[in-house]
Amino acid sequence: MNIFDCAIKIEEDTKKYYEGLETESRSPEMKHLFSVLAASEDEHRDTLVWLKSVAPIKAQIDGLDASVCRFRPPLTQRELLEEVEDDPDLYKFTVREEEQEISWLEGLSATAADEATAVSLRMLADAERQRLTMVENIYDFFEAPRNYLAWAEFGNRQEL
Repeated sequence: MNIFDCAIKIEEDTKKYYEGLETESRSPEMKHLFSVLAASEDEHRDTLVWLKSVAPIKAQIDGLDASVCRFRPPLTQRELLEEVEDDPDLYKFTVREEEQEISWLEGLSATAADEATAVSLRMLADAERQRLTMVENIYDFFEAPRNYLAWAEFGNRQEL
């Protein structure tokens, strides 16, 4: 199977997962967060489609079938929402998923049959690292209203 097609399929599945979380969530803030994450998956998918078009070869991996090329979250959408309730700090969950995908791609790269396939796999791993940075930025944006330093600046207001 073509590794780019596999990565694109994973991103499409991940987008559907976030859209399901958006639908299931009761909190407007969480709905917005999942909407932004789903939209960022679209953007990342477009990046992968572009990478596929400029890759040196059509990277084929023997033994890679459609069952491997799907997003498998550790929790269902409902379980995840129950676990975090109104806490938008899903950072660890999302980061872990991205890191696992990067590790998987790097592992495939190390065992690739030829250098051109290894290069394509490293390109995908780099794209996933950029995606990880994007996810971190999304969470920074959503957490910004909760994380400010005014309390530290005004914590010592007594006269000397």
